[in-house]
Amino acid sequence: MTKYVLRETALNLLTRIGEQGGYSHVLLDREINKLNLSAQDGGLLTEIVYGTLQRRDLIDFYLEPFTAKQKKIKPWVRWLLYMSVYQMVFLERVPDHAIIHEAVEISKKKGHKGISSFTNGVLRNIQRKGIRDLDEIKDPIQRLAVETSHPKWLVERWVSQYGKDVTEDMCRANMHHLPMSVRVQPLRLTRDEAMEQLREDGYKVEESIFSKQGFIVSQGNILNHPLFQEGKLTVQDQSSMLVAEMMDLEKGMTVLDACSAPGGKTTHIAEKLEDEGTVIAYDLHEKKAKLVNEKAEQLQLTTIKASQADSRKLDERHESDTFDRILLDAPCSGLGVLRGKPDIKYHKKKEDIFSLRKIQDDLLEKVSPLLKEGGKLVYSTCTVDRHENEEAVQHFLKAHPEFQLDPTFTDDLPEELKSSTGLSEYGLQLFPQDWDTDGFFLTRFVRKSE
Repeated sequence: MTKYVLRETALNLLTRIGEQGGYSHVLLDREINKLNLSAQDGGLLTEIVYGTLQRRDLIDFYLEPFTAKQKKIKPWVRWLLYMSVYQMVFLERVPDHAIIHEAVEISKKKGHKGISSFTNGVLRNIQRKGIRDLDEIKDPIQRLAVETSHPKWLVERWVSQYGKDVTEDMCRANMHHLPMSVRVQPLRLTRDEAMEQLREDGYKVEESIFSKQGFIVSQGNILNHPLFQEGKLTVQDQSSMLVAEMMDLEKGMTVLDACSAPGGKTTHIAEKLEDEGTVIAYDLHEKKAKLVNEKAEQLQLTTIKASQADSRKLDERHESDTFDRILLDAPCSGLGVLRGKPDIKYHKKKEDIFSLRKIQDDLLEKVSPLLKEGGKLVYSTCTVDRHENEEAVQHFLKAHPEFQLDPTFTDDLPEELKSSTGLSEYGLQLFPQDWDTDGFFLTRFVRKSE
C-alpha cells in the first residue's frame, strides 16, 4: 500500500470516529483486515489514528493561531490538519515535506483548490514558525487537560477524587497505547508451552502477574499466529483477567455472568471451572450474546450458554438462590480504557456517569437475590470513577445487610497487587499507570448464611 492511500485511509477513519462516534478499535481492526495490511503498514495506520485521537485537543491548541481567522472548517479538513500536525510533531521518521505534500494531495482529491491552498498554508506556517508553548495556559488544571487531551471537567473530577499527582500520572498514561496481552486456553496448552513456541517464532513475550494464564506480547502480531487462529489463545487485557481469578471458582459450580459480551471473562470462567459445571451468560443485545457463544466455540468450551436478556429482569428466568457465583461486570463510563479507546473521552459527559450508576444499582439489586447463601458475587467496571465504584459498593451494602464484602478478597489477590495504591476497604481500583493495564475496579461480596 502506498503511504498516500494509507494516510487517506487514516483520514477516513478519523473523520468517522471523530464526527460519528464510531468505536476506534473496532473500525481500525476491521480496516486493517479488509485491506490485508502488512505488519508495518498496519502499525503505521494504528499509530496515526490512535496518536491523533489521543492528542486531539493538544493538536487543536497548536493549530488555533493558524486557523482562527478561518470562519468554518469542514470536519474532514480539520481531521486532515490534526493527523498532519501529529505526524510533524510526534513522528520523527516522517519528513515534514512529505507529510505536507500528501496532505495537500488528499485535500485536492477530496475538496477544491481553496481547501488545498488553506491546508498547505497552515501546515507550512507551522513548519516555519513552530508550535505554541503550553506555558501560555496559566491555569494548571486547564494546562494538564490540554497537554494530555482530556476534557477539563474530567481532570477536575479526578483531581477531586484522587489528587493532582495520581490524576497527572493517569492522564499521561492514557496518552500511550496499551500493550497487547493474551490468555491461554489451559485445557489445550500451558502458558509456558505457548510462550516458548512464540519466542521460537520471533515474538517477544513476558508473563503477566494478574493471571497464570496470561502474558504480554510486546513484539509480533499475535492475531496472525496459529495459536490464536486455532483458538488456543484469546486477547484480553490483564486487568480483565483478574476477574475470573478472583471469583474463587471450583469445578462443577453454576455461575452467572450477567453482562457477558464479548465473552472474554465468560470464557475465562469456564476455563477456571475446567469446563465442568454451568456458565449462564446474558447480554442485553442478541448480536453480542451470539459473540459470546462464538468465542466459546472458538476456544472449544462446552459449559457456556449465552443468550439475550435484560439482566434487570433475570428474576423472571431464575429462582432465588440459584448460582454459586455471579459476575456483574457492569455497564460503565469506560473511563479506564482510554488508552485503547481514546475517542471515549471526547464523547462522554459528566451526566453519563450518574445515569450509568442508576443502571449499576439496578443490576446489583436484581441479580444479587439469585446468589446462594455463602455464594460470592464479583462486581467490576472498566472505569476509574468513585461514583461508579466505591460509592456503588457502599450504596449496595447499606441497602443489603444480608451481604458483606468478602474478608478474604485481599488475601486472594496476586502478591504484587496486595500493596497496590488503589486498594481500599471497598475493593481494588487499578489505575492505568500502576501496572500498564486498563483502569479497572473490582470487589467481591459474600451472601451471609442465615
